[in-house]
Amino acid sequence: MHNDQRSTTLAIFCKVVDNFGDIGICWRLARQFHREHGIAVTLWVDDLASFRRIWPGVSVDAGEQVVDGVRVLRWRDQEGAYAPADVADIVIEFFGVDIPPGYVAAMAQCEPRPVWINYEGLSAEEWVEGCHALPSMHPRLKLTKHFFFPGFTDKTGGLLRERDLLDARDRFQVDAAARADFLARLGVGKDEMAALTVSLFCYPHAPVAALFAAWQAGDRPVTCLVPQGVAHEQVAAFVGAGAVATHGNLTVRTIPFLSQDDYDRLLWSCDVNFVRGEDSWVRAQWAGRPFIWHIYPQDENLHHVKLRAFLQKYAENLDSLIDFSLRWNGVEGDAPADWPALWTSLQASLPTIRSRDAEWQAEMLANGDLVRNLLDFARSLR
Repeated sequence: MHNDQRSTTLAIFCKVVDNFGDIGICWRLARQFHREHGIAVTLWVDDLASFRRIWPGVSVDAGEQVVDGVRVLRWRDQEGAYAPADVADIVIEFFGVDIPPGYVAAMAQCEPRPVWINYEGLSAEEWVEGCHALPSMHPRLKLTKHFFFPGFTDKTGGLLRERDLLDARDRFQVDAAARADFLARLGVGKDEMAALTVSLFCYPHAPVAALFAAWQAGDRPVTCLVPQGVAHEQVAAFVGAGAVATHGNLTVRTIPFLSQDDYDRLLWSCDVNFVRGEDSWVRAQWAGRPFIWHIYPQDENLHHVKLRAFLQKYAENLDSLIDFSLRWNGVEGDAPADWPALWTSLQASLPTIRSRDAEWQAEMLANGDLVRNLLDFARSLR
């Protein structure tokens, strides 16, 4: 970004709130900026244990390390003095976290000033378009922060997507042996692979036991693959002390918590994916398979507004998907949730939903990829 010949530098500040979603998004951003654009990235993160769960190469004890070409710093507190030389050309605060005051003070001493981005959460709500790219002046320093919103229209930043993601997905999904080998490494047997295969990633309050009961009594064999630790109590009640159990037409198998790349392969391998938060939600949209989103809960059920906004865009005329998604997220109807009926209706609609997935991806591709859009925006500010 400077006029000299050195590479552009970028810093991302991440505090982990939703165990894996926050660091998941920040790590995807960091990797893509570095791998596809040659940018020198520093990732500040406060929770290396969660980071290691999604990327095993991370050391939980290191104050500073280089992971896949990205400099990773443990973010311990808000203290510290910084010089302008410590400041990156582009500074991203993830979900509005407070950057250390000393770092902000050093930003104000830089010439030219760094581009300061507040990277916001993904939402389909209409107000996002009006707030995307808006400036915010610092109350005391000569600094301007700009809001950057991922989104589903060309008036937002678009969705995170690596350059080769869809090609890699397509190669995997036409290769039956690759799917079988991948699932076998997770302990999945051939009979389990032949069933309707579902991945389950949700928050602990999801109505998992009720859904398990519907699958168990259903008319089609279902294999449910659950990353270790997800919905622990409800899964343990079904599988007991082991890793797998079959009751009726349902087999539930706990699998290891996967790296990001392997989690993509899991989504590509399954017929239906239950995802949560933001990171896995976006990956499910690129997987080309029907998915159910469990949204991160907010006070006063504000997350239900966000859920409905997305369903209005994505699931128009897919009543079974809308009904199931609302009930899965605790939006109560006029009667108690009838999970067997909800699932039967959704199952019958899966071919139609897959067709909608293909249309949706074409719409999202037209908006460009988020990292390229963010870089273009940053360069327009210099």
